[in-house]
Amino acid sequence: MKTVGYAAHDSEKPLEPYHFERRALRDEDVSIEILYCGVCHSDLHTAENDWGWTQYPVVPGHEIVGRVLEVGSGVTKYKVGDNVAVGCMVDSCLSCDQCHHGEEQFCREGMVGTYSGQDRISGELTQGGYSKHIVVREEFVLSVPEGLDLAKCAPILCAGITTYSPLRTWNVGPGSRVGVIGLGGLGHMAIKIAAAMGAHVTAISRSDKKKQQVLSYGAKDLLVSSDEAAMQAHANQFDVIINTIPVKHDFTPYIPLLDIDGTQVLVGQVGELEETNSVPLLMGRRRVAGSLIGGIAQTQEILDFCALHNILPEVEMIKMDQINDAFDKLKQGDMASRFVIDMSSLEV
Repeated sequence: MKTVGYAAHDSEKPLEPYHFERRALRDEDVSIEILYCGVCHSDLHTAENDWGWTQYPVVPGHEIVGRVLEVGSGVTKYKVGDNVAVGCMVDSCLSCDQCHHGEEQFCREGMVGTYSGQDRISGELTQGGYSKHIVVREEFVLSVPEGLDLAKCAPILCAGITTYSPLRTWNVGPGSRVGVIGLGGLGHMAIKIAAAMGAHVTAISRSDKKKQQVLSYGAKDLLVSSDEAAMQAHANQFDVIINTIPVKHDFTPYIPLLDIDGTQVLVGQVGELEETNSVPLLMGRRRVAGSLIGGIAQTQEILDFCALHNILPEVEMIKMDQINDAFDKLKQGDMASRFVIDMSSLEV
């Protein structure tokens, strides 16, 4: 299938229109017209090769919402016209212990990323959602529940599941005390989801300028991390802290905020960490953990959860040809929302 998208061709140049071929439909495949695609910080890191593994050209985008155009002969879950979604992965071995446990993101053979992955059959490089069409194996296609706004729900496929999964893993529920560090695309979703789970949520930020925003998302308070007295007053106050800061930083000052057996989960930064100090870990049997998106079943779960609780990301709609301006704004940081690309103006 001939399609068009926006691709990065090297780390120094802006994204530009790119005409390419999607693979022919296999028996288990679903062909999708992409209607909307969220813009993730990972897209920017990949386009600029910040992590050192980008292969060019690359079409980013792994927060995809669209409509089924065609299905392979073996597809049973979807039909033409269905509203569907695709997240951060498009394949895995489906036979290892992790895949059997619904943790395809930890596939022993390596999950196939929606972009910059290697197709398990052809070996070709996968290309993502900054495009008009995509072809995806049925098992990695998700249903968009009725009631979710198609134009706004795309970030649930990454920002939503990335924060929902650790909240579920660490059993957050009524009475849980949750801190959320960083109030951007991931952070604001973490607040909304944890609040809907019944947790007492505190936003943690360098200043109080977003206090009214976070209260409207469901947080009960905002802790200013630059206020040393306030930080000391909040010692031992949290069961779980979700750290969404996407760049290298010192996470040590947040460890004493955890109660005994508390966990700080890193979901934003990828790469080298600042040096830390083991004393606050030892003194409270505290831990620092990482978390990577979630499995397919859990991603469907968060879509259904958001529909049930009327949770939608805060979004700013853009056209495809505005992506480079959006990337510039991402670099500046301090965004309490998520860009979503409207693909309607993109013509093959």
